Amino acid sequence: MSARAAPTRLSRVDRVKVRYAGPIVRHVFRSPWLRERLLRAREADLARGLDPDIALLLVLGERTGDAEVAGRSPDAARRSILASVSIIEDTPSGSVRVRERELPDANGGVMRARLYEPAGLASPSPGFVFIHGGGWVVGDLDTHDTLCRRLALEAQVRVLSVEPRLAPEHPFPAAVHDSLAAFRYAAREAAALGFDPGRLGVAGDSAGGNLSAVVGQLTRGDVVRPKLSLLIYPAVDATCSFASHRELGEGYFLTRESIAWYLDRYAGTTSQPGHASRTDPLLSPLHTKDLAGAPPALVVVAGFDPLRDEGEAYAEKLIAAGVTAEVLRSPSLPHGFALMTGVCGRALRDTEHFARRAGELLRA
Repeated sequence: MSARAAPTRLSRVDRVKVRYAGPIVRHVFRSPWLRERLLRAREADLARGLDPDIALLLVLGERTGDAEVAGRSPDAARRSILASVSIIEDTPSGSVRVRERELPDANGGVMRARLYEPAGLASPSPGFVFIHGGGWVVGDLDTHDTLCRRLALEAQVRVLSVEPRLAPEHPFPAAVHDSLAAFRYAAREAAALGFDPGRLGVAGDSAGGNLSAVVGQLTRGDVVRPKLSLLIYPAVDATCSFASHRELGEGYFLTRESIAWYLDRYAGTTSQPGHASRTDPLLSPLHTKDLAGAPPALVVVAGFDPLRDEGEAYAEKLIAAGVTAEVLRSPSLPHGFALMTGVCGRALRDTEHFARRAGELLRA
């Protein structure tokens, strides 16, 4: 049994950067003169409908070099993403009780988890098992803390955020097995966690959306199955063959180079013996032949996201299989917008909207 990667800790330099960069970024966003000057570099994107706050964030990211993970070590990429999220996110107002927990992973180890409970929420309640994004390589409970708080508050549900093992230390399909184990643990321990097992869903963003879709498929024969899958700009096709990968693969945070970097570390490069097939349904849930019996889904897609088309295609395939699926579109936003709510008003409004809608569907 190989050891888990240590929890991501910011270096002293990273902590200084977070401390001082946050106020600087917010000053830039509040300054009409600076905004106008910097946004000139993105006039073409603004004309295409890109949100101005996102355009400004892209300009700042390009100038600091923080927007790209490819070429970094996994540990450096993890620290960079955590620092970036810490700079631009704000904790939502509203009282949420947060409890640290541990639960068994699929390999005999221990998985960190965090339970979010809005103040005054009755028990048992609807709830989500939340699986964080980050390309199966980066991300953790802390990068997605604000998003899970907001999901709990807006949906008025309990949220159990879990931390599957990361690649490359634990390559595919370790994260699949851990995510499945986490959902089954929540179903088994529903009473202790405050969940109503009949209104338990699975949720995740990006790679977490991928794992949530896979969990929804693998639990079709379980006694307790997800009532809803909340798939936030999910990565569901590792072949990367849709047009949005070609049209939006450069310049909008998640690039073709980053996607390849993530996939190579999770699934192995195509030149490596034993690498995962890019059409394996456990890696690419869109390539599952029959989706009948999968849980209803709420699929969130972003207009400036290379994963946009595959998210749309997954919803269409669910519907064709007789599964209820609803798509919420954020045409002016990029991949990852739910972690940009501290500086982008549209990202905040759209995140609150999909969270409220998820709560409605889970309670229905």
